[in-house]
Amino acid sequence: MKFNTTLIHGGYSEDEVTGAVSTPIYRASTFHQHKLGSKVKWEYSRMGNPTRASLEKLIAQLEHSIAGFAFSSGLAAIATVFALY
Repeated sequence: MKFNTTLIHGGYSEDEVTGAVSTPIYRASTFHQHKLGSKVKWEYSRMGNPTRASLEKLIAQLEHSIAGFAFSSGLAAIATVFALY
């Protein structure tokens, strides 16, 4: 049996640090900053983190879209949609 679907294999390939082939759950709220004011990929989890980025990438692939978005609640998603108009 071989599962070759976007849902299982899309959005993620391999964790750069650990080599894990499934998306790790990063529970960190803040990330290390080498220098104050320097540009870093991950700064604070409310602005983004590797786990959410992987989910959003998979959502975009599943929907054949250029971007996917994940929210912490349904109300946050609804408020964002209404703010677009």
